[in-house]
Amino acid sequence: MDQLKRVIVDYKKLTPEVLKLLVDRYPGGYDKEHIISFRNASGERIEAVEVVSIDTKYLVKISAKLVVSMANFGEVDMEEYKSAEKDSLEDLKQESALEEE
Repeated sequence: MDQLKRVIVDYKKLTPEVLKLLVDRYPGGYDKEHIISFRNASGERIEAVEVVSIDTKYLVKISAKLVVSMANFGEVDMEEYKSAEKDSLEDLKQESALEEE
């Protein structure tokens, strides 16, 4: 049985670690066969790509901004991400808690 914590994350709340997982898993970008489609609790259709860390399975919602972030990952100043990292991690914890309810 899968013991990983499951988290759905939006582009706006990506941490540098999750973005790195995405770039490592999909170095040439993702294709349509990588996209997972599902309906959330509100009935909205969500499209996401999956990445896995040691203890968490992330479904990262796809968008045009995600594609740009992945493409620019090596060129972007990591300090920009780190300044928002604390807030992003807190948001992820809150989302995860809501999804588990």
